[in-house]
Amino acid sequence: MEMRSWLLAAVFVVGLVALVGFFKTKESGFGPYNTSTLVLLVVVIVSGFLYAADCVSGQVLANIFFVAVGFAGGLFTREPISRSTTSSG
Repeated sequence: MEMRSWLLAAVFVVGLVALVGFFKTKESGFGPYNTSTLVLLVVVIVSGFLYAADCVSGQVLANIFFVAVGFAGGLFTREPISRSTTSSG
């Protein structure tokens, strides 16, 4: 096997382990946090496949990773919505 085939296989294995780990550790239900985390995983895995298949350049891959890190940062710093139990009156 040539080097590109090994790289594609490695990206596949790492992506598969990440997805299996996500579903093993996920709590029941799909809230906004779980959905956003799954979307980030899929974007990073697909962009890794595209880079390994030489469909995108390293600069494009770096930009995708910067976007993913920025999105994840916003996801973790987002304040939860608080529901007020007081009634006006």
